Formats: sequence, structure tokens, C-alpha cells
Amino acid sequence: MTNLEILNSKIFKREDPKLKNILHVLRFLDKKIVFTNGVFDILHKGHIEYLSKAADLGNVLIVGLNTDGSVKKLGKGKNRPIQDESSRAIILAALRFVDYVILFDEETPYELIKTVKPDILVKGSDYKPEEIVGYDIVKENNGQIVTIDFLEGYSTTLIEKKIRG
Repeated sequence: MTNLEILNSKIFKREDPKLKNILHVLRFLDKKIVFTNGVFDILHKGHIEYLSKAADLGNVLIVGLNTDGSVKKLGKGKNRPIQDESSRAIILAALRFVDYVILFDEETPYELIKTVKPDILVKGSDYKPEEIVGYDIVKENNGQIVTIDFLEGYSTTLIEKKIRG
């Protein structure tokens, strides 16, 4: 396999039947699955630190990635996403500590979390654990909810403002 084929093999849509097979194998191998989600529009140092800390919590890091349509539904602004979903997905897949990227089209990753049933659900510390989408699913399956502090001064919005000058 070429490097590009390897990266593409890490990217799925929520409905992909291969995804369920992968999840079954991971569970059979007793891997601790960590899940987080986001837009990850312009990957920056804050994203890298956040995702690497999330990956450190388990054996497998799955990133739920908002599709372009989902980003529009979130009202992030008329210019967002800046990069299309396939670009954002391949960039995330290129990170050595990201095992899988799963695109979802809904406003929240709730249905995806139901599918993945992560052992650990991770979001930024700007959320209270019980307010995090999927909290109920993870708790019902005896999982953990972990919040990670953001790196001060790093955000896609700040980068966009800087570029626009």
C-alpha cells in the first residue's frame, strides 16, 4: 500500500459497513477506544496538543469529523469550513496518533457515538462533562468523559482573523 492509500484507509463515513467490522475487532482485542470530534478546519498547534493528549488516554483514537454540510448547520460563519471535508479528513488521518477519522453529517456526533461506543469521550474543558453530547451513552457503557484544556491563543477563528488582517 502507498502512504496515501494507508491514509485513505483510516477515513470512513458513519454508514460504512467496514466501520462496524473494525469496531468489533477493536473490542475483541480489548482496545481502549477514545473518541473526540470537531471541525478541525485549519489544523494548528492547539489541535495537535489536544488530539495527542486525547490519544494518550487509550489505545485507539477515533476522530468524528463534521462534514461540510454539518459545519454549515452549526452556523460557524459563511466562510466556513475554509477547507473541504476530504482535505480536513486526510490531514487528520496523517497524524500518527489518529487511528480513524469518521465523517458525520448531523449537527452533533450523537448517532456516531452510539455506533462507536467509546470507552473514553473527550472534549475541551470549555464543556461541563454532563453537557457533552454522548455523555449518557458513554456513562451507560461504564465509560469515562474527559475534558482537556485548550492551548491559550490558538484557534481557527484567531488564525482566520489574522489572515484577513
